[in-house]
Amino acid sequence: MSGVQIITDSTVTVNVTSVSNQFGAEKRFPKNLTILDFKGKLELLTGGHQKTMKLQLYNKDNKLVCLIDDDSALLGSYPIDDGMRIHVEDKNLTAGEFDDVSKVEKFELNEEEYAQRSDSVRAFKERNKMGRFNPELVKKKEEQKQQQDLREKEKVETMKIGDRCETHVSGQPTRRGTIKYIGTTDFKPGLWVGIQYDEPHGKNDGSVDGKRYFECMPKYGGFVKPLFVDVGDFPEEDFGLEDEM
Repeated sequence: MSGVQIITDSTVTVNVTSVSNQFGAEKRFPKNLTILDFKGKLELLTGGHQKTMKLQLYNKDNKLVCLIDDDSALLGSYPIDDGMRIHVEDKNLTAGEFDDVSKVEKFELNEEEYAQRSDSVRAFKERNKMGRFNPELVKKKEEQKQQQDLREKEKVETMKIGDRCETHVSGQPTRRGTIKYIGTTDFKPGLWVGIQYDEPHGKNDGSVDGKRYFECMPKYGGFVKPLFVDVGDFPEEDFGLEDEM
């Protein structure tokens, strides 16, 4: 009977953490590295020193498996597997040294300096006429906005305060109510229709951000764009509720 040959991966992927960086970094290492050479590679990741660092191996459940303390042994000689964590302790490292981002010096540019850079996302979009730097797209959006404004203006001319209405907003159920306000607002541009709903499905009492546009009970008021409002003979719905005897 022929012998059974067991083949294992020649590399292992582990998360390396240290006293100075609890977030860690996921890296792949050859299993045929000696622990001393492995520590040399960890110097670049942790800022620790090869001769003073101590290594601890943790499994995927974050339980300590063993200490990695034989510098002459191979990394693969330890019970290490993908997804495990190696924690580096070193007296020369400061706890949390790389966790506090407030200590990192920020690189900032003002708007004028940023506009002059040739390697920025903005410069790339300008060169390739993307987004707001595409004259045809900008013109098309402006025309669409003008057309929508015109349709809204024509729609509100068919409405008046006191009209009964239904709202048909995408993703929301149809709601009935009475028009209480028509016009512009301070909270968003364009024309808006203020509605007192028949049921408490609104968001306000006719006021937004401290400014009152109409009066109604709390949760009975709402504002809808004109194109989503239809006026007509919409009596209050009968939900089949009977008075208690």
